[in-house]
Amino acid sequence: MESVLSFIKKKKIGSGILYGPWTPIYGLGSVLILLISKFIFRLLHLTKWLEIAIMLVIMMIILTIIEYLGGILIEKFFHITFWDYRKFKFNIGKYIALEVSIVWGLGSLLVIYVIQPILNKFIYLIPNSITYLLIILMIIDFAVIIIKKKTHK
Repeated sequence: MESVLSFIKKKKIGSGILYGPWTPIYGLGSVLILLISKFIFRLLHLTKWLEIAIMLVIMMIILTIIEYLGGILIEKFFHITFWDYRKFKFNIGKYIALEVSIVWGLGSLLVIYVIQPILNKFIYLIPNSITYLLIILMIIDFAVIIIKKKTHK
């Protein structure tokens, strides 16, 4: 979402430490959204509205924790601050704000109930060679960042 908005506004594409169009914290968050929702759906058999409400709250909490830890780790290891929510009315320090947590929760619901069902229909149509190529590109991107970090000390 952030990369698409950046592209539309003709700003720098990407929001993370890598050169490519991927942001590891979003990938981690997406994987956790899918794993946790799958676990909760198996564990609890609730009405749809109660399930949605519980997923909203759980995802808000988990993704807010990830965002907080990600902000701290990025600043500690790369000496960069990618976001600062102190200007938000309901911020809790630099890295988290209620307003943003609500967006993460609603975005999670979009991923769980809209995007994942659509992707599930097409994910197995992607050739393995494309998957491997993307993995290799991401590994190269990580390596370049690590090498660059070590040579600029």
